[in-house]
Amino acid sequence: MTQHLTGRVVVITGGARGIGRATAERLAAAGCTVVLGDLDAALAATVAEQIGRGALSAELDVTSAESWRTFLEATAAAGPVDALVNNAGVMPIGSLLKEPDEVTRTIIDVNLHGVIHGTKAVVPGMVERGHGHVVNVASAVGRVAVADGATYSASKFAVVGFSEALRSELRPQGVDVSVVLPTVVQTELSVGVPAAKGVKPVTADDVAKVIEQVLRRPKAEVWVPRWSQAIVKVTGALPRGVQDAVAKAMGADQVFKAADTAKREAYEQRARRP
Repeated sequence: MTQHLTGRVVVITGGARGIGRATAERLAAAGCTVVLGDLDAALAATVAEQIGRGALSAELDVTSAESWRTFLEATAAAGPVDALVNNAGVMPIGSLLKEPDEVTRTIIDVNLHGVIHGTKAVVPGMVERGHGHVVNVASAVGRVAVADGATYSASKFAVVGFSEALRSELRPQGVDVSVVLPTVVQTELSVGVPAAKGVKPVTADDVAKVIEQVLRRPKAEVWVPRWSQAIVKVTGALPRGVQDAVAKAMGADQVFKAADTAKREAYEQRARRP
């Protein structure tokens, strides 16, 4: 059944940039009150002002349970939260054997613990009211691992598993849980990373459009682009050697190794901070 979005309050993490910002713009246009959480409080405030329509923002470090409490207090004027879009994420890439321990911790803290903290902070209110929706933005590499992205893949595999378990836990209490898996998205996070052969890079708005559709009509798992899920399901039924050959033919097994390090330098420096 299609659900109306008008009047719904939606919290979006990582809301100042990329997919988060595109999602906020789309949902606000659809009649939602969007609440943006981001480490860059100044940019989030600017984006909220540009969006208008009652959009609110506040500083949010998704890795901190205390920051989540402060954020929700600061944005309480929006009203009870109807939907949570766990979008914030980082993607430092490179050889695991050369990955500093603090970078490993950052990836897991932001990409996994951030989702868990957000869920614990927001969902109890949904359960109390008997309705709500959690949308977790994972990645295609949360189903298909890629070399030079071991920790990132691990974090996104974990988000997929977390979403599946949470869906079973919350369904009887009226709360939907969806996971969205984009391929390479044209945002700062993926700068310099090539798409696999035959797979057109998607835009932040492409992902935002799917998130809007999922909020209107809840689904357990949606890929962006949608047809990429069919490829993964078909190849997943083949012998491992054939799977590897298909991945090699498409260049899917080398997209992180083939990344342009010069183009990624500025992002990597920002994303790798402890």
